[in-house]
Amino acid sequence: MRRNIILTYILPALALAGLAAGVVHASRASAPPAPVPPAADPAAPPYERYISGSGIVEAASRDVGVATPTSGVIVEIPVTVGDAVRKGDLLFRLDDRERRAALAEQKAALAVARAKLAEARVALEKARADAARVRSLRDGRAVSAEEAAQRGYAEETARAALASATADVSQAEAAARAIEVDLDRLCVRAPMDATVLQVNVSEGEYATAGALSTPLVMLGDVTRLHVRVDIDENIAWRYRAGMPATVFLRGNRDLSAPLRFVRVEPYVLPKTSLTGDTTERVDIRVLQVLYAFDARDMPAYVGQQVDVYFDDTGQAGQPGQPGQPEQLGQLGQPVRQSVPVRQSVPARQSVKDGQLPEVVVPVRDAGARPMGGKAASGAGVRGWVRG
Repeated sequence: MRRNIILTYILPALALAGLAAGVVHASRASAPPAPVPPAADPAAPPYERYISGSGIVEAASRDVGVATPTSGVIVEIPVTVGDAVRKGDLLFRLDDRERRAALAEQKAALAVARAKLAEARVALEKARADAARVRSLRDGRAVSAEEAAQRGYAEETARAALASATADVSQAEAAARAIEVDLDRLCVRAPMDATVLQVNVSEGEYATAGALSTPLVMLGDVTRLHVRVDIDENIAWRYRAGMPATVFLRGNRDLSAPLRFVRVEPYVLPKTSLTGDTTERVDIRVLQVLYAFDARDMPAYVGQQVDVYFDDTGQAGQPGQPGQPEQLGQLGQPVRQSVPVRQSVPARQSVKDGQLPEVVVPVRDAGARPMGGKAASGAGVRGWVRG
């Protein structure tokens, strides 16, 4: 009896409970995850019609990466991040012991060359005096012709020796100056008045000459800040130079500043990843525009990402002019119509079989030309367009 009760009631109940638990577990596992709220609310566009782009803050002077013209071990770095430097201030110095030893050796060689030059001058004076003495004799028989010729040859030889000694001195001086130039190149100095943004080396490290992906020292004039905005090529046609714009700081949409137009860089280039690595690219191209803002209006730092909105509302005007979108004609080409706004436009309509009315709009514009072609069924609008 007891066994029958277990088989009849308890086992089916346990099976139903297990099935219900499996269904609940499966429904929970298949349910979409709850959306994660953003860390910060995105900025709200301040314009009714707008285009937008992502930007990065940079110094007005551009971010200048300082490299070394020659490789070597760094022995001195007198600056730190945040220091204001003047043009010509020392940024870092490479080990110069080898070049200083070479300079000392070259200065010794220069001293020898100058001593030989002095000897050559004395020899020339003696030879010149001997030759003059022979020439001053009234009796030509006092000195043989051969000896007189030898005195003349000696004077010419002394003059040539003096010229050679002078050239040796000039060569030694040039070699010494070349070593001094090499010594000065081992002292890397600031090329402009700026602020030290990065110092990516330490004393004792080996600095490699040439362009590096990470500059040894980065400088920038942070007294004035620019925003370099990437505008996607698909909407670049909507941008007009000088459009009003506003920049928003990412992470706090309440921090914004008006922008002042600086320039458009007309070459559309592949978009570079905002990681700063110039080797990372994506398969789109962007138009870059530069705007400036006052650092007092928004607490931004060089290298910080921002969002920029451009006012595309504009003013009322002709189609194709700033502030009003262009009308599209056949094949999506813009059709710019010139219609007097001072009076209503008279239209002559004629109805043809199976076609919409044909409208002929007269336009008083010396630069207008008629649009050829017959009115097609379903279209039936003929007008004037600018040439």
